[in-house]
Amino acid sequence: MDIEIQPHNPNIALTRLPSGLTVVTEHMPHLESAALGVWVRSGARDETPDEHGLAHLLEHMAFKGTAKRSARQIAEEIENVGGELNAATSTETTSYYARVLKDDVPLAVDLLADILTGSTFDEEELEREKNVILQEIGAANDTPDDVVFDHFSETAFAGQTVGRSILGTPDSVNGFSRDDISAYLTRNYTTDRMFVVAAGGIEHEAFVAQVQERFEGLNQAKSPEPTYEKARYTGGDKREERDLMDAQVLIGFEGIAYHMRDFYASQILASVLGGGMSSRLFQEVREKRGLCYSVYAFHWAFSDTGLFGIHAATGAEDLEELVNVIIGELGKATQRIDQQEIDRARAQVRAQLLMAKESPAARAGQLARQIMLFGKLIPSKDVLERLAAITPDRLTDLSERLFFSGKPTVSAIGPLDKMASAKDILSSLSRRGA
Repeated sequence: MDIEIQPHNPNIALTRLPSGLTVVTEHMPHLESAALGVWVRSGARDETPDEHGLAHLLEHMAFKGTAKRSARQIAEEIENVGGELNAATSTETTSYYARVLKDDVPLAVDLLADILTGSTFDEEELEREKNVILQEIGAANDTPDDVVFDHFSETAFAGQTVGRSILGTPDSVNGFSRDDISAYLTRNYTTDRMFVVAAGGIEHEAFVAQVQERFEGLNQAKSPEPTYEKARYTGGDKREERDLMDAQVLIGFEGIAYHMRDFYASQILASVLGGGMSSRLFQEVREKRGLCYSVYAFHWAFSDTGLFGIHAATGAEDLEELVNVIIGELGKATQRIDQQEIDRARAQVRAQLLMAKESPAARAGQLARQIMLFGKLIPSKDVLERLAAITPDRLTDLSERLFFSGKPTVSAIGPLDKMASAKDILSSLSRRGA
């Protein structure tokens, strides 16, 4: 097996195992700890129509017992050495990760391999975990700022897995069996879609040997890619009247996929509009007009599409003005963006990149996302060069294409009687873009 030392950083090494599994490490001198994990290029979007919530349930069940360890033993073994073990499911990826002292890396590798190759999906544990997830669903439904985001995604991509809530529904979760979990695992957790990454007090060759030995039980069959249909942005309007103190509001548009040319420009545009206290929306909406406590913009990227959105919460009496001001700021972004604003946003991205180099967990996650999503490791200087190529004209042109060339997505929950209708919002956007 060859070791690919990265020319931009000799502390980063990559090895592709004969099984198809990719192993990446970054040795961070002087650290006594390490962060490591298994990232899977499979998430909620890889579910079939009748598997809603199954990816998330699998993530939970991975910790509920293996042929070698009970759920309690898994928890005790990692905590006996002062470490931590966790997992997360997203739309297109799932991750299982650990943080330990460097001498305990072999234990963490063994635990991660055990839960991913030896989980038994015990029926009693499954029923208990279903109940835990039902409580999680209930808690999310009782949290307006969670509900508004779920409605936002569902409306932007109506009738598609990319827009569905990751948690599933009570009916779908209750209907799953251990065979359903095993089938999803076999279909999606294949070595060509799995990446083992570590950063910190790590020696590459020793780590590769540990991974090769412990992960030999993974499915080596190549999976069809993609396993889901190409996303179709639909847009639309979804509102839910509730007796709340504040109205939660989201206004969004189809964004840019992470491999497209304007991906980085979209990130910078989101920062200029609502990425901090100096951003346009924060200054205009909160500081100047006092319309809400929090307002921000964001850009989510997927493999074939994206979502650009603005979120705010305000009282019923300020809702009409808030929406008008947000639309006004979107219109202004098509006319003028200053170089100083771009420089400020670029400085924030640069700081995040450099600060990540001081955290093994942040570095492991960063490396995993790069190799998983882009198929290669991207030097920080390359990212900074792409950011440096972003000009004011490019951002005003992007603003025009994002905000005024298609149908918006509107999601709101709370006291909404003073909020403009979907027709009026669309009309306002059309006039601003004219």
